[in-house]
Amino acid sequence: MDALIKPLRGGKPSEVRSSEVKKPSDVKSSDARTPDFRPAELDPSEFLAAAVQPDQLRPSRHEAEAAVKTLLSYIGENPVREGLLDTPRRVVEAYDEIYQGYHQCPAEVLNRTFGETAGYDDFVLIRDIEFTSQCEHHMMPFYGKAHIAYTPVERVVGLSKLARLTDIFARRLQTQEHMTAQIAAAVDEVLKPRGVAVMIEAEHTCMSVRGVAKHGAMTFTSRFTGVFRDNPAEQARFLSMVRGTQR
Repeated sequence: MDALIKPLRGGKPSEVRSSEVKKPSDVKSSDARTPDFRPAELDPSEFLAAAVQPDQLRPSRHEAEAAVKTLLSYIGENPVREGLLDTPRRVVEAYDEIYQGYHQCPAEVLNRTFGETAGYDDFVLIRDIEFTSQCEHHMMPFYGKAHIAYTPVERVVGLSKLARLTDIFARRLQTQEHMTAQIAAAVDEVLKPRGVAVMIEAEHTCMSVRGVAKHGAMTFTSRFTGVFRDNPAEQARFLSMVRGTQR
């Protein structure tokens, strides 16, 4: 019996049936290079607007602080001892800062562009954008650097805007893979350049300070669209500049 294939992150079920999906053994290595191949698309509402709407129902600050007290009791602490009396308030205030990306709009950050490019026709690369985010699986930090390039069509965006865009997505619960795709999709959708390249390198504390506890292990993710996806030479040039020796 055919099963309806559902997207991983919300949206309506696809009309593709399981019988139409290629098995791994059916996929040829050349498939990824055919003009018909395209990576999965993200829903624009997921990455262009603020994640929290003004009329969205949320727990009160008092309820949030009570939840922190519950967690303190769970780990075996006494939430009314002197050193912890103000901890629930501090934790909630820290959450307001750490997760402020839920209230910020990525599209607004990229909306102001400049046309004074003097015929510039190469890509623009911002390298080593430092960020800290929170893993959605364990709510533990992961941190590292993002590298973003795009090939503009007539107009460019202010350089600081790409750093701000990274911070908006980083200041939400994330996976590194999804954050990489969101940044690339936002730049591609708003600026409509000839191509976008995004690489993120990060260390995850859910892997370095718990579980296997492998400090220093780095995770790399990348996303390419347009000329960076279709032209191996442009990909190679981007990677060469990201991995340059003068770092």
